[in-house]
Order: sequence, then C-alpha cells, then structure tokens
Amino acid sequence: MGPADLVEKYFVNRERLIKKRKWDEIEDDSYKTLSKEEMDALRSAKPRNFASMNAWWIVSSQIVITLLIAAACYVFSSPADKSVYTYSALVGGLIGFLPSALFLMRIEAAKKSVKSSPGGFLAAVVSGEFIKILATIVLFIGFALKQPDLKWIPLLVTYLATLKCYLLAWFWK
Repeated sequence: MGPADLVEKYFVNRERLIKKRKWDEIEDDSYKTLSKEEMDALRSAKPRNFASMNAWWIVSSQIVITLLIAAACYVFSSPADKSVYTYSALVGGLIGFLPSALFLMRIEAAKKSVKSSPGGFLAAVVSGEFIKILATIVLFIGFALKQPDLKWIPLLVTYLATLKCYLLAWFWK
C-alpha cells in the first residue's frame, strides 16, 4: 500500500464521515418556541422539573461532608496522627466550600444590585467564577507553603467530596 492509496483511503473515509453527520444540518422544526400558556401548562404538568434549589444548601452540605470526613479521620487514624489527619481533612473541606460561598455571595450581591440586567448578571457570574478559581488556587498554595506537615490524602479526599455535592444536588432535585 503506497502513499497514494493511503491518501485516497483517508479522503474516502473522510467523505463517508461527512455524509453520516446529519446533525450538522439544522431542520426548521428542530425546536419550538412555547407561548406563555403552553409554558404555564408545562410547568403545572411537571413542577418538579422547574423547581429551583437554594444554592446555600449545597454549601451547607459541603460543610456537613467536611465535618463527617474530619470526624472519620479523627476516629480511624492512629493516636499519634489524629490531629494532623483531622486538620488536613478540615483544610480540604475549607478549600472546597469557601470559594463556593464567595461565588454565591457575589451572585447574591448582583441580584440585589439596582442595575440588574442580563449583561450585569452575566458579568457577576463570570467574575464570581474567577474569584472562586483564584481563591481555590490561593488556598491550595497558601496551605501547602504554610503547613508543610499536612497529609494530602485526607485533604484531597475531603476536597473532592465537597465538589461531589454539586452532583448530589442534581439527584436531590
């Protein structure tokens, strides 16, 4: 099989793939705009799909998960390492829920603003997410430099468990 055969095989397979992608073509009836009456009927038929969840419950669940994991670290670690493992788990939880709380405070401030507009709210979401990422990075680096005796396994397990609270919120809803 020479280079010409490989090139021909590539282009034949590529054209076949292009022909198979029907989703690239947008049909006229691919979506339907609902009227206010239709939307109200849909909301009354399936109210659970339109229920909103208080985001502070997610932060509260992150705090509860942090305390549960810290308690487990205290109970199941050796007597010499109890304080280090418990402290590491608490730090991991703090790194998980503090940036989330900062993000929510930024969103709450945008909701109460007199100049509320879609663009302003979008700017609040973007700046809140930036604050959240920056706070997470600063907390990780700060605790790593200031507390070199931290145990990383309980810290990361607790941090990841707090992140999974977002996924649990979907199931609660």
